[in-house]
Amino acid sequence: MTTLLALDTATEACSVALLHDGKVLSHYEVIPRLHAQRLLPMIQTLLGEAGVELSALDAIAFGRGPGAFTGIRIAIGVVQGLAFALDRPVLPVSNLAVLAQRALREQGVQQVAAAIDARMDEVYWGCYRAEQGEMRLQGVEAVLPPEQASLPRGATGDWFGAGTGWGTYGARIAVQPAGQDGGMLPHAEDLLQLARFAWARGEGLPADQAQPVYLRDKVATPKAAP
Repeated sequence: MTTLLALDTATEACSVALLHDGKVLSHYEVIPRLHAQRLLPMIQTLLGEAGVELSALDAIAFGRGPGAFTGIRIAIGVVQGLAFALDRPVLPVSNLAVLAQRALREQGVQQVAAAIDARMDEVYWGCYRAEQGEMRLQGVEAVLPPEQASLPRGATGDWFGAGTGWGTYGARIAVQPAGQDGGMLPHAEDLLQLARFAWARGEGLPADQAQPVYLRDKVATPKAAP
């Protein structure tokens, strides 16, 4: 049986989750600015509850962003430390995808427009559709002004708005969701679920490839007008 640890500190929420013997345990706290102090104790508590040693882990999954720069770095620092020490692979997972997966779990929605407040009058934006229980990206993830957020080309049906981007900028987003939760934050339980799919596909990476995705570092240069 696969044993996976998942952790996330990319937003105000700090959470960890463990898959062992087919069972899932998780801890979740909304503790802005306390992630560095709480993450390792949360991991130790979770492993203790499950009666699992660190050496039993097959891989470690983490929220690779987008989100708060400092929070993402905290997660990556812990993940790399554990993965190097244990010689285990890592599984980077998008925090926008984690939001969408949480909306699927809690709301049963099949299409999600995930938005995280990116500050600086922008949102991190990604649209996802459920495919055999896994939220898969439709189009690309981006950081942009709320007014520029849009559904994928050819999108139909109802979409659910999930994430703090909706809470802060919902009135400025042109998309009209069938429902929304503007306070939803990523949860390691849903990160773990996405990691299970990735692990089954053989997508584990060496520890040194545990890298953040900030999106702001990947802004495309506009094409010159013809």
